[in-house]
Amino acid sequence: MGKPTGFLELDRADRAYRPVDERLSHYKEFVEPLSEAEVQAQGARCMDCGIPFCHNGCPVNNQIPDWNDLVYDGQWQKALLNLHSTNNFPEFTGRICPAPCEESCVLNINDDAVAIKTIECAIIDKGFENGWVKPEVPDTKTGKRVAIVGSGPAGMAAAQQLVRAGHNVVLFEKESRIGGLLRYGIPDFKMEKHLIDRRMEQMAAEGVEFRTNVNIGVDIKAADLVAEFDAVALTGGAEFPRDLPVTGRDLDGLHFAMEFLPQQNKRNAGDTIPDDISIRADGKKVLVIGGGDTGSDCIGTSNRHGAISVTQLEIMPEPPETEDKQLVWPDWPIKMRTSSSHQEGAERHFAASTMEFKGENGKVKQATISEVEWTAQGPKPIAGTEKTVDCDLVLLAMGFTGPVQDGMVTELGLDLDPRGNVFADDFSYKTSMDKVYTAGDMRRGQSLVVWAIREGRQCARAIDLELMGATELPR
Repeated sequence: MGKPTGFLELDRADRAYRPVDERLSHYKEFVEPLSEAEVQAQGARCMDCGIPFCHNGCPVNNQIPDWNDLVYDGQWQKALLNLHSTNNFPEFTGRICPAPCEESCVLNINDDAVAIKTIECAIIDKGFENGWVKPEVPDTKTGKRVAIVGSGPAGMAAAQQLVRAGHNVVLFEKESRIGGLLRYGIPDFKMEKHLIDRRMEQMAAEGVEFRTNVNIGVDIKAADLVAEFDAVALTGGAEFPRDLPVTGRDLDGLHFAMEFLPQQNKRNAGDTIPDDISIRADGKKVLVIGGGDTGSDCIGTSNRHGAISVTQLEIMPEPPETEDKQLVWPDWPIKMRTSSSHQEGAERHFAASTMEFKGENGKVKQATISEVEWTAQGPKPIAGTEKTVDCDLVLLAMGFTGPVQDGMVTELGLDLDPRGNVFADDFSYKTSMDKVYTAGDMRRGQSLVVWAIREGRQCARAIDLELMGATELPR
């Protein structure tokens, strides 16, 4: 390493947030980047640990110590080349990845991990600022045609890898814009969408053809697509939301998170949401059910709308503030995680379950909740702990149960795994139908953007190997 004693001499420093009052007034990103010198100093903290556990913590196997060292030495362009060798879209992961690499960092044994995510984001942002990110057009074309269905991070990664291998790639998206949940699920204040647009420009220059407003299985028969192309990759995500079948579920004012969040992103993009379907939190008492990232996104969006109050329920017990490193490191720990949206204002309840909703004139007004204890059979309500929570907007953010099966999946008759995902192994990525592959959340279930990028890259390699008999694409 360029600075063997850096971790002894320098403290961890990370990006800061703009003040709450300021950032609640807009939907722009509010993270303040470190200066170039500060990022280089953080790169110097990467120790010569011998076994870089961060490699295993990172789903795309970023060569983290290598580009940390390059950043410390001021070799930013080489750092960018190294970073892109494993990750097509570090500007996405550098903003929204929960950074399992940092949990696996050897320095995290002392709660002092290298600021890997911040360094990653600084590398790619500097790359775009200096014009180093350019289209990589293949020297030769194979003549093979590949269709990618679903334009989230898995589909985008697969498309870019395949077009660089010389194939003719068409990326289909049912919505009006490319990006999947990156575009419509993740709020702009966490990741602005011009980041997707500039990647699209690069991919288009490389030869990817984008077709939006095309729902395969509805607008075009999936079988016709399979017949037309040499290979088809299904990367449509896990969009089927987990519901809450309790008394009062049919009252007005209850919505899935993915009915609520995309609307605000569309407003920010200039779209008009008709009044009769518009969902807003202005002047409302909001109840968010679900304690994960999607629930957090609902909190941040509701507060920007001007909600009177926001309450969040999590069915799992309240986790400890810090984990026992000796038991869990270098794996991902269960510990209290407070997001920027939580800091903006929300009352959080753990080990809490919703028993019923009550309303007036057909509109939700209250939720009855209960504390739960966890047994071998799952959560069990504790008698006598019931209480009511006032609410006139309820957002269900309890995760997703798998891909939507109606349409494309059912039409092709694809085999499913026991959880309802499209079945394929993680080497060949082949489904039960010839020429058809699957990757991302559609194959593995609800997961992280970084896992989707990994799967898209690996699926592209599998397709290239099958079509050509050999491949130079990395796994």
